[in-house]
Amino acid sequence: MSLNNKHKLSQVAKVVCRELRTNSTEAERLLWEKVRNKKFLGKKFYRQYPIFHDITGKETFFIADFYCFSDELIIELDGKYHEHRLKEDAERTKILNHLGLKVLRFNNEEIVNNLESVMLEIKKYFEEKR
Repeated sequence: MSLNNKHKLSQVAKVVCRELRTNSTEAERLLWEKVRNKKFLGKKFYRQYPIFHDITGKETFFIADFYCFSDELIIELDGKYHEHRLKEDAERTKILNHLGLKVLRFNNEEIVNNLESVMLEIKKYFEEKR
């Protein structure tokens, strides 16, 4: 892919990520409050962060709901939309794992109804990684 096309792809990703951040779900807002500004274990998280790859032979990107670069962790929050995308989500996770990234998935109800339990599970990941 030419540099010009990579630049265009980057610009598209930037616009899509900005739109997703503007229209966050309740679950995304709740988790963001817990992890933003290094509040959670001193870890830096990014919200709606593009992950570029060309594993499929075509330069493209996924947008991670939350991404901790230093620990190669992606946290995905799945709403109703994902109930119909199980195969696609599994393939996406497989590609992200191939890139060396760990993916933790939670459904929106878990975040809204039991956020502290979710936070303990995320903390467990960091403890086991040490």
